[in-house]
Amino acid sequence: MYRTSGGRRGLWRPKGTKWGAMRLTTTGRRTGQERSVIVGYFEDGSDLVTLAMNGWADPEPAWWLNLQAHPEAGVTTADGPRTVRARAARGDERERLWARWREYDRKLDAYAARRPGETAVVILEPR
Repeated sequence: MYRTSGGRRGLWRPKGTKWGAMRLTTTGRRTGQERSVIVGYFEDGSDLVTLAMNGWADPEPAWWLNLQAHPEAGVTTADGPRTVRARAARGDERERLWARWREYDRKLDAYAARRPGETAVVILEPR
């Protein structure tokens, strides 16, 4: 929808118990070319938080592999573009943010159990 509408539709802010949608643009780890994808997110202060999932399938999503190689990225939200730096949440921070995701998706743990490993909680910090 984002692409076919020329960017006029397809992105929305998180609201209440509904996560938002943003466009994430990474640098390809092999090609060095820009790659974009629409992902769900919520805000945690000035940070944006998303889950590194590939439709709950086993492999890590390409955008997360790209961010691990090149953490500097760009996002476009309904409020406009910004530059960010990605990192994985760890320890208590991950647990807190995972619990926040449960507010948006009550079946989160059941979906995550389908994956053989832990789903990364990705923090996109403003640069």
